[in-house]
Amino acid sequence: MKISRIEEAYPMELLLLADPSEKLIKQYLKRGQCYIAETNGETIGVYVLLPTRPDTVELVNIAIAEHHQGRGMGKTLVLDAIQKARKKEFKIIEVGTGNSSISQLGLYQKCGFRIYGVDKDFFTIHYEEEIIENGIACVDMIRLKQEL
Repeated sequence: MKISRIEEAYPMELLLLADPSEKLIKQYLKRGQCYIAETNGETIGVYVLLPTRPDTVELVNIAIAEHHQGRGMGKTLVLDAIQKARKKEFKIIEVGTGNSSISQLGLYQKCGFRIYGVDKDFFTIHYEEEIIENGIACVDMIRLKQEL
């Protein structure tokens, strides 16, 4: 798998797997750095790093094509994002995910992130349509971070 930065022709279909708001995706793509994962010429994964504060970067979108999920590629992308953040000399990397995103919460913690807060009602405030995941309403954003 090859991971590289892109600056145009973003894989919106993949980005929408992790964030159902095309409007919000377009906003953070303008300020962030988008990386894609390719294998055999096919784009199978994507993530976006977004500088938020001095010394801090946020992993705001990470997605793997559905037919490639469950093979450890998401972990590979998270670890690559951490490595790139270190190379860019950030001190902290953060990530936020829905309270209903059970597998993502596990993945981030396996990669060294720790929960530090909750943005209550984040998804009901920022998204027009209700999000249901794993039979649970996605209401709050669970915030995780890792010191680099």
